[in-house]
Amino acid sequence: MASEIHMPEPVCLIENSRRKGLVVQQEALQVLSEITQPVVVVAITGLYRTGKSYLMNRLACQRKGFSLGSGVQSHTRGIWMWCVPHPCKPGHTLVLLDTEGLGDVEKGDMENDTWIFVLTVLLSSTLIYNSKGTIDQQAVDQLHYVMKLTEQVKLKAAPEQSEEELGHSENFAPIFPTFVWTVRDFTLQLEVDGKEISEDEYLETALKLKAGSSPETQRYNQPRECIRQVFPDRKCFVFYQPAHRRDLVRLEELQDDEIDCEFRQQVEKFCSHIWEKSPPKTTPGGRIITGTLLGKLAETYVETIRSGAVPCLESAVLALAKTVNAAAVKEAVTLYRDLMERRAKLPTETVQELLDLHSQCEREALELFQKQAFQEEMRSFQADLTCQVEAIKEKFCRDNEQASRDKCEAALGDLFQDLDRKISDGVYNVPGGYQLFKGDRQALLEKYGELPGKGVMAEAVLQEFLQRREALDKNICNTDLALAEKDEELRNVQDQYERAQREWDARGKKEAEDKQKLQDKLRGAEEEVVRLRKKLEDQSKEQREEHPKTGKHKPKEESGYFNGGFGGKGSKPNWGNDNAGFNWENLVIPVILVAACAAFVVFRIRLV
Repeated sequence: MASEIHMPEPVCLIENSRRKGLVVQQEALQVLSEITQPVVVVAITGLYRTGKSYLMNRLACQRKGFSLGSGVQSHTRGIWMWCVPHPCKPGHTLVLLDTEGLGDVEKGDMENDTWIFVLTVLLSSTLIYNSKGTIDQQAVDQLHYVMKLTEQVKLKAAPEQSEEELGHSENFAPIFPTFVWTVRDFTLQLEVDGKEISEDEYLETALKLKAGSSPETQRYNQPRECIRQVFPDRKCFVFYQPAHRRDLVRLEELQDDEIDCEFRQQVEKFCSHIWEKSPPKTTPGGRIITGTLLGKLAETYVETIRSGAVPCLESAVLALAKTVNAAAVKEAVTLYRDLMERRAKLPTETVQELLDLHSQCEREALELFQKQAFQEEMRSFQADLTCQVEAIKEKFCRDNEQASRDKCEAALGDLFQDLDRKISDGVYNVPGGYQLFKGDRQALLEKYGELPGKGVMAEAVLQEFLQRREALDKNICNTDLALAEKDEELRNVQDQYERAQREWDARGKKEAEDKQKLQDKLRGAEEEVVRLRKKLEDQSKEQREEHPKTGKHKPKEESGYFNGGFGGKGSKPNWGNDNAGFNWENLVIPVILVAACAAFVVFRIRLV
């Protein structure tokens, strides 16, 4: 209801019944609880059957609403309420209170009338007292409830101050409502001694004090003096009869042209004044009252009256202060939380950045609290506000750390994803793989350090991450050491193999050289055999040519040598007689041939 009020008809605010007494109605409290705007509370009181409800309907800009009634019985019981948008003050709600008539002969309960009047005064910011005819002694005497206000209302809760307050009506003036006296069916001329006067002057003339100290004068002055002290801000409106007597029973049904023109003008003048001049309801300390607080005031005052005590303004304000300050704490806490949620970009780079933001938001929340809270008991509620804000700050610090942790863990997971894939693929399962791994890891750590917005947990999360990977790193290191050892063994074996291979190659080379030498010797021997054979043949030919006589025997001798050998059956050579025809060459050449053939055979055998 803060922006728009939809209340089609009045509801009972305070019920007044013989069985239950005064009871605040929950329906009305619910309506008021939804009004967070300042309220201008206009209440009307007066004798029953004086047309109060008609004026209130007009103030609501309606013809119908509050029940008028046309009989001699009082038609309104208790206090009824109608909340409407204020016609002249945007952002305000006009709360109209119509009270049951005072002096109802059927009710016959003066104390009940007094409490209705007291509640009307305490709840309103403008009080309209409605009477008929003229403001004469009887009309003033009928307002005797004013004189009982100081007896029925206390300013302070301290009992020693209550006696001092009695008899000092002027003490109540700052906290009581403005006063408007409306005179219905006015029949007099507004003039004194033949001089025309205003309605306000008419009221002041009626309230003028008489000089003297006689009992009669005191009785005359007492109610007037009390009214003047309690209601220093006074206004008066007079109304002529609105229509013919027979039409008054259906006054709310009459069209404008059926109502007296001058009466309509008087009503318009009255409504304009009330709309424009009636102030918002405030506490004695000047704090603006909202619909919620008005309902709280009504509950406080009625509970006090029902308990048999006298309503105390100080106690009521303290009760309001608790309600208002509690609401102010709640609103300030909500503001702080909203500001932090809007402004804090978690994670922050440093803790101090978050603390600075906390201080700024806390300051704005505290300013809101001090602006809305009552001074009464403000310190305790402010301490509560500080505690709640501190708790929210701690939660933001935890959330900040968690946000930083989440972001850092996600960043490390993304950065090390490729490294983990290499580990799974066995890229580092090679000699020297640990150094390669450390180089890749260091490059990733440098990238992590360059990432912005990691927050306050960047280093802690990194250390935890590396600590979780220590076993994996150690495995890679151990694997690298084991592979290095195996590689060393493999190199040793390779060296041995290469050394053996070199030795084998060297031995093979020497054997090849020896073989080549033997082959060369064999070739030389074969060539020598061929040469010797040729030479032998040549020599044999020459001998045959030189010794033709013996030449024919030579083949036979040679045949004997070769076929029979030196030990055969052939004739033995003549070793001592050269002249016997012995030839050394015939002996040596065959021997050489035989030796060469033997050497060739041996060489072949070795080759095989």
